[in-house]
Amino acid sequence: MSRPLDGIKVVSLEHAIAAPFCTRQLADLGARVIKVERPGVGDFARAYDDRVQGMASHFVWTNRSKESLTLDVKHPEAQKALAKLLEDADVLVQNLAPGAAARLGLSFDALHEKHPRLIVCNISGYGDDGPYRDKKAYDLLIQSESGFLSVTGSQAEPAKAGCSIADIAAGMYAYTNILTALIQRGKTGKGDCIDVSMLESMVEWMNYPLYYAYEGAAPPPRAGAAHATIYPYGPFGAGDGRTVMLGLQNEREWGAFCQIVLRQPELTLDHRFASNSLRVANRDELRTIILAAFSTITAEQVVQRLEEAQIANASVNEMHDVWQHPQLKARHRWTEVPTPEGPVPALLPPGRAQSYTPRMDGVPSLGQHTRAILEELGWSAQAIEAMHREGAV
Repeated sequence: MSRPLDGIKVVSLEHAIAAPFCTRQLADLGARVIKVERPGVGDFARAYDDRVQGMASHFVWTNRSKESLTLDVKHPEAQKALAKLLEDADVLVQNLAPGAAARLGLSFDALHEKHPRLIVCNISGYGDDGPYRDKKAYDLLIQSESGFLSVTGSQAEPAKAGCSIADIAAGMYAYTNILTALIQRGKTGKGDCIDVSMLESMVEWMNYPLYYAYEGAAPPPRAGAAHATIYPYGPFGAGDGRTVMLGLQNEREWGAFCQIVLRQPELTLDHRFASNSLRVANRDELRTIILAAFSTITAEQVVQRLEEAQIANASVNEMHDVWQHPQLKARHRWTEVPTPEGPVPALLPPGRAQSYTPRMDGVPSLGQHTRAILEELGWSAQAIEAMHREGAV
């Protein structure tokens, strides 16, 4: 079955999360992704942990369906191999240290004349220019720099997101920009240079709190797992010790919540709660009322009432619950992918298409495809052995 990016060749000098997440999604759509790694060490995300049958959880997540080629890109013979690799490449992705790609001759300006159809995507913390260009950037640091930490956590202290959202944001924007550049190349015949910064990706996601604090207005307060500017919206404990997450969006739902869920219809006439702004301002008083009503029933009964009132709700799941989630099972969203340590489960990419199935190939071991790729590029067995001896691969 044909996939949208069949025949597209991607070369990636990548590590950590942002660039690997971008290129894994290109591989999901059928692209051939050749991951260039440092000999003997590889992508340092390989060593983040050993939770997946001895392999790193981040690496297993972001590197399936790729080919691993080890090259010491500072070695002359390895540089020849990399140059040969780029001759028929469609996309070059890199998230090396600031300025490193340019020093290796891998900038768009250096490559464009020789490879006019090549799309070059640079992923960095702060972008290709500006006073922060050379500043080191990791996910948590960008969460902080973008203002995300200022609106996340409890009133007592900020909290980071539990997953690498700055890396994910940058990886997603790199992915969509590459798809856009491929469409544009189909019209113009020319490649493009894409500059994706983690900071700009995260600030885009922060636009709601930014506008909420427009022209010096007070920003959204940190509200834990509750919504900062809509109430009631968040976690509430029930009488059996379990927690239910619920959210109201409008006045119809507020009326139904009072009558069907709380069974206190008189609250709809209470001036303290007559609008969302007033409910937010008086959230402590309203929370006391809600918790008192829920204290006499179980979480299951709370959910039954919320469903009857057509009010959105959710379970407060842990990771073990998500592995067994009935909706994911019912939609057949889990499959398996091979790894060097045996098969592991993998979630199919979000977005179910009818015309093709996503590519779900194995997670590569370090340098697994080095010999095959070099032979494909024209290197002899003797030459490859010499490169091994010299540490070039």
